[in-house]
Amino acid sequence: LMSIATKHGDDGTTGLIGGTRVSKSDLRVEAYGTLDELGAAIGFARSITDDTEVVEISKSIQKELFAVCAAVATDPETRHKGPAPVTSEMVEALGAHVERIEATPGILTDWALPGDHSAAAAFDVARTVCRRAERHIVRLVENEELEDANVLAYVNRLSDLLWLLGRVLETRAGVDSALREGGGPKWSRAW
Repeated sequence: LMSIATKHGDDGTTGLIGGTRVSKSDLRVEAYGTLDELGAAIGFARSITDDTEVVEISKSIQKELFAVCAAVATDPETRHKGPAPVTSEMVEALGAHVERIEATPGILTDWALPGDHSAAAAFDVARTVCRRAERHIVRLVENEELEDANVLAYVNRLSDLLWLLGRVLETRAGVDSALREGGGPKWSRAW
C-alpha cells in the first residue's frame, strides 16, 4: 500500500502539476490551498443544510473546484496545450444560478448580518474563504503566472453565489438577516 506520507514535503516544498517543485509558501500554493479550504468550507455548509436544491448546487461546486484547483496548481511552463479545465460554461452556469436566486421573492437586497441561521452562516464563511482565494488568484494574474481568465471569473461568480445561497436559506426559513433596518444605500452585497 502507498502511504499518504511521502516525506517529499519535509523540506518545505511541494510539487505542482507538471512536476515542478516550489516552496509551500509560493503564491500558487497559497491560491490552490485556499481553494481546497473553500471546498471543505462548502462541504461543511452543505453537511448542515437540509435544503435539497442548495445541497445539489453545493456538491456540484465542490466537484468543479477540483478543476479550478488543477488550473491554479499547474505550472504554466509545463502545462500541456489542451482544453482549459475551467470553461466559460462553468462560469455561465454559476451566473445562471445567481440570476435565478436573485429573482426569488423576498431575497435580501442589502447587507446581511450572518449568524441567525447556522447553514446560512456557514455559507457566509465559505464566501469569505472564496474572496481570499480570489485575492490570491488576482495576484497570480497580475504577476502573469495564470492566464486562464475563466478561473478568476469562476471564483468571482462563485463568491456571489455563496452569498446568495446563504440568503435563500434564510428566506426559506423566514429569517431576516438584514444588517440595517429599512435598508440603506445599495452596496455590493457579496464584497
